[in-house]
Amino acid sequence: MKILITGTAGFIGHRLVKELAVKSDVEIVGLDSINDYYEQKLKFARLADTGICKADIVYGKLAQSQIYPNYRFIQADLTDVEILNQLFDNEHFTHVCNLAGQAGVRYSIENPYSYVQSNVIGFLNILENCRHHEGCKLVFASSSSVYGMDEHVPFAESDDTSHPVSLYAATKKSDEVMAYAYSKLYGIQTVALRPFTVYGPWGRPDMAPFKFLKAILEGRQIEVYNHGNMYRDFTYIDDIVQGIVKLLAFDNPAEVPASIYNIGCSQPVMLMDFIQAIEDVAGRKANMKMIGMQAGDVVRTYADTTRLEKDFGYKPSTSLKEGIQQFHDWYVDVYLKL
Repeated sequence: MKILITGTAGFIGHRLVKELAVKSDVEIVGLDSINDYYEQKLKFARLADTGICKADIVYGKLAQSQIYPNYRFIQADLTDVEILNQLFDNEHFTHVCNLAGQAGVRYSIENPYSYVQSNVIGFLNILENCRHHEGCKLVFASSSSVYGMDEHVPFAESDDTSHPVSLYAATKKSDEVMAYAYSKLYGIQTVALRPFTVYGPWGRPDMAPFKFLKAILEGRQIEVYNHGNMYRDFTYIDDIVQGIVKLLAFDNPAEVPASIYNIGCSQPVMLMDFIQAIEDVAGRKANMKMIGMQAGDVVRTYADTTRLEKDFGYKPSTSLKEGIQQFHDWYVDVYLKL
């Protein structure tokens, strides 16, 4: 397998590199724009953790990992057609795992153009390259946010997702639709992943688990949306990555080889219980400010992972208690020292 993984300075991409780079039959090229959506020091630290030194990073040029001989990295933007085309022409990838893109539901309300550029135009560039390089299979990150205000739980891949409640969700739905069209037109094998609230070591500072842990440890107030009446299908990072690895082995013989899979824990947790679990690990009580529902947000997420379990034997194994403990230990032992 020769795989392009986009978003390798990001949360999931970083962990996927570490999972695959120890395999002797896998060659990896990582790509990331290293934008400033959140603190770049964390992104550079993730890269360093996979052997990519900041001093070796030059935009548009491949850098060799000092830890993994089968891993190279290039800083580039998915909208940079010239660099992307050249990379595909030179490397002859068998697989692409597109984890890059502009994340964040609330941020999309204030910065719509960046989402369309990255998540739609950038994704189109990936599809076009897969089209022109025969046999290249594509796995890409959609989002559980495409379910919008769906009241049918658990969320199944067959549910209606035509009513997104944020631009972020709309761009991810657009990716799914475009992937289907390319599968139909050109026979490209595509798999859309719909991850549910990922958390754990090396996580994103803009997400609630990170914000809550940081604020509780610092004795600062946290804002609890919808007065705590929220449920999230929190899924530990290792469980997400194990699911992606299984999906990379897919082979879809269908006439239109486009698939969609939920990837989550399938055990929704009430937000107040999640905060309680962080309090228990941190040994401190949270100072909570109860506020109303935020625009673009949803009350409940809940993954039906029956399809992924049936087709690939996927079953998450990390308990909430174990996952939060691992997250806390990384935060204290690694993040605070960055």
